[in-house]
Amino acid sequence: MAGARGVGLVAPVLGGQPAKRRPEFEPEPEPEESFLLCDSASSHGDGSDSGLSDSEESIFSGLEDSGSDSSEDDDDDDDKGKGEISCDKGHSRTESQAQTGSPGLRTEMVRASSRNEYQEDSSDEEDIRNTVGNVPLEWYDDFPHVGYDLDGRRIYKPLRTRDELDQFLDKMDDPDFWRTVQDRMTGHDLRLTDEQVALVQRLQRGQFGDVGFNPYEPAVDFFSGDIMIHPVTNRPADKRSFIPSLVEKEKVSRMVHAIKMGWIQPRRPRDSTPSFYDLWAQEDPNAVLGRHRMHVPAPKLALPGHAESYNPPPEYLLSEEERLAWGQQEPGERKLNFLPQKFPSLRAVPAYSRFIQERFERCLDLYLCPRQRKMRVNVDPEDLIPKLPRPRDLQPFPTCQALVYRGHSDLVRSLSVSPGGQWLASGSDDGSLRFWEVATARCMKTVPVGGVVRSVAWNPNPAICLVAAALDDTVLLLNPALGDRLLVGSTDQLLGAFTPPEEPTLQPAQWLEASEEERQGSLRLRICHDKPVTQVTWHRHGDYLAVVLATPGHTQVLIHQLSRRRSQSPFRRSHGQVQCVAFHPTRPFLLVAFQRSVRVYHLLRQELTKKLMPNCKWVSSMAVHPAGDNIICGSYDSKLVWFDLDLSTKPYKVLRHHKKALRAVAFHPRYPLFASSSDDGTIIVCHGMVYNDLLQNPLLVPVKVLKGHTLTRDLGVLDVAFHPTQPWIFSSGADGTICLFT
Repeated sequence: MAGARGVGLVAPVLGGQPAKRRPEFEPEPEPEESFLLCDSASSHGDGSDSGLSDSEESIFSGLEDSGSDSSEDDDDDDDKGKGEISCDKGHSRTESQAQTGSPGLRTEMVRASSRNEYQEDSSDEEDIRNTVGNVPLEWYDDFPHVGYDLDGRRIYKPLRTRDELDQFLDKMDDPDFWRTVQDRMTGHDLRLTDEQVALVQRLQRGQFGDVGFNPYEPAVDFFSGDIMIHPVTNRPADKRSFIPSLVEKEKVSRMVHAIKMGWIQPRRPRDSTPSFYDLWAQEDPNAVLGRHRMHVPAPKLALPGHAESYNPPPEYLLSEEERLAWGQQEPGERKLNFLPQKFPSLRAVPAYSRFIQERFERCLDLYLCPRQRKMRVNVDPEDLIPKLPRPRDLQPFPTCQALVYRGHSDLVRSLSVSPGGQWLASGSDDGSLRFWEVATARCMKTVPVGGVVRSVAWNPNPAICLVAAALDDTVLLLNPALGDRLLVGSTDQLLGAFTPPEEPTLQPAQWLEASEEERQGSLRLRICHDKPVTQVTWHRHGDYLAVVLATPGHTQVLIHQLSRRRSQSPFRRSHGQVQCVAFHPTRPFLLVAFQRSVRVYHLLRQELTKKLMPNCKWVSSMAVHPAGDNIICGSYDSKLVWFDLDLSTKPYKVLRHHKKALRAVAFHPRYPLFASSSDDGTIIVCHGMVYNDLLQNPLLVPVKVLKGHTLTRDLGVLDVAFHPTQPWIFSSGADGTICLFT
């Protein structure tokens, strides 16, 4: 094997010698074979450059030597190194002598013949220095080496310190970059020779690897059609070829018995007559498109009349004016699609010019003819309008303006009514907080706060006389000292009963007591935040209040407890910009309105219960029905959305009665009324009856449009609030006035 490979390797080298030198090697063929064995063995064991050209080595193997460069091969032991070096030197000298015709070749061959010819022989097809066998190379991913050589030493991976930029520069500079591949057995880069590239290209094209192989050679039949004198086999015939087969006799007897018993029937001749079947036989007779129940006959052509005659009566012929009028009409408006003409005989009638067009239109009529009778529903348009009750049947509701509260010099942003309905609080941009008597429109007290009051909320607990006002980054708690003196005193006593804890806890807000001078001006407590406050609202029991801060993040909503003077942030992450919040009137829910959604949170379980999608661009305000099962939301794109929490997370009804952005919405605590205020200067009062029967949907009827404010700086009515006991509504406008409608 090795000798044969050696001859194949050295043949190109010897082929370059002159012809007259060839007889010098013929008398001693054995030393030549020994020398060639040494040469191939050195190429096997060494992995260094063997002195052969790329084309000569490709004759030996399909690919180049996989491990040509290794740092370990340079550090071989002395015994092996000496032998290999001497053999390499002999080979290089021999090759040079063979080209120059030197007679020293025989001496080197005799020296190489003393080596063991089977010492480094290999039976593998390829010269692979990595001797790990069939072990997957992925096992060496975490090791610095990639395998072992013939002597058991590690083959280390080359250092890959080049980034993509270096590879790109090599690709641009190196003209042989496209023919460089990486040997997975050793990790080194190999440059493919021209023969190897040609081999790869032939295999990619689906051709054979050998260039000299001809797949289209003429086939030589082993058995030809010629009669031969001597047979291929001269074996005598068997005895069984002359005796009838018993197995076949048994098969024939079985078939004869089956035919006699009638188990096997003879094949009947095929009937050549075509068979027809009813296409609609399997049609469901009860189907809508059944053939007989809903049969629509094709439309028939109208029979020709006197106008179609070749000799029509004179009254059917058109005059000159009628011809001009007929030509100016649209084709669909003409009574006749042709002009009647008179001919002396039938033989004089020319060919009809529109014959093909009329036949084509007739085919279209048949093709597009409806095959189903459609039942037309005769509906009165008045029946499609829902039957709404008359507004006068839905009284009481506010209809006219009764009082105007004047005193603010700038727009009034917020207002709130006391639980008893006797007092009214309002906050304005003029830096003041005013308290009014509802019945007389008299300003009872004015508290200057020195900033814009964005929100005002009266404590809903009738046993506490307390008002919360949002001013910049502070929430002010005021005791207006209006009404019952015992109520005012009990409120101050309740606030003064707090004892601060020994170890103050870290809170998102800071509680500060008012000074004596501020207490004279009705101020009792000050809750300071780090961001501006946009809204403040109370829980129904009057001990908790929620505030909305104008800040991004999860601290937009804070809940304060009045009795323990403690603040907490209920959310850990933010879902967008919070517009407003509201407490559920009966259940431990907190409703948070974002720009595009309304989320309902369960405060005890600390989880999200529902997510309502108003389908609005920007939610501006929100109000909860006193029963707690319905919610209304106002938006800046002039929509009012009604949600039924038991029905769906989508809107039950969307009302578009306003022409501009909605600023505030409100429910009446007792009557089935709700109202919305807008920048168009109007307040729309609607009747919203919610039934106890869950199968009956709420009845929503707009009953009154109230106008009483003038537009100022493109702003109209900024806030609305219902009276707690009467069907009255208060509204605050950008013109600095407060109106009462009764």
